[in-house]
Parts: sequence; C-alpha cells; structure tokens
Amino acid sequence: MLRHEFHPGKLVLGLFLLIAAIAYAGDAGGIWDTPWFLAFPLLLAGLLLGGAAAAVSYGIRGRPTARTADRGADGSTDA
Repeated sequence: MLRHEFHPGKLVLGLFLLIAAIAYAGDAGGIWDTPWFLAFPLLLAGLLLGGAAAAVSYGIRGRPTARTADRGADGSTDA
C-alpha cells in the first residue's frame, strides 16, 4: 500500500527543473555552453505540462477523500 498519493504534476515539474539544473551544471563544469535564457522556456514548459498533468489526474481521480480512520462513526471530524 502506498504511503501517499501519486502526484504526476509534481513529477513532471520536477523533471523539468532537473533538466534545467543539469543544463546549467554542465555549463558550470565547462562541458557545454548553455545560454542564460534557457531556463525560462524550460520552466514555463514544466509549469504548463505539470499543470496539465495535475488537471488530468484531478479529472480522472476526482477530489481526494478524507481518510476514514480520521472520522468518527457518525462521519464528523471532531477530536
């Protein structure tokens, strides 16, 4: 059983941030030359695709439900 829900939007955004970090790390290490403006399209594409993935995930799964262990027998959330 999973300990938490899978969030594909965060995964997509994280991959694009990782790509941007690798691009600038390669530039800093002298492996290749990365233009300074490369981060803007990468981050914008990551945000847009991550938002689309989150919207599709929300459309498929619907709203997250509260755990049944947190609720009492009558469905209230009182402690």
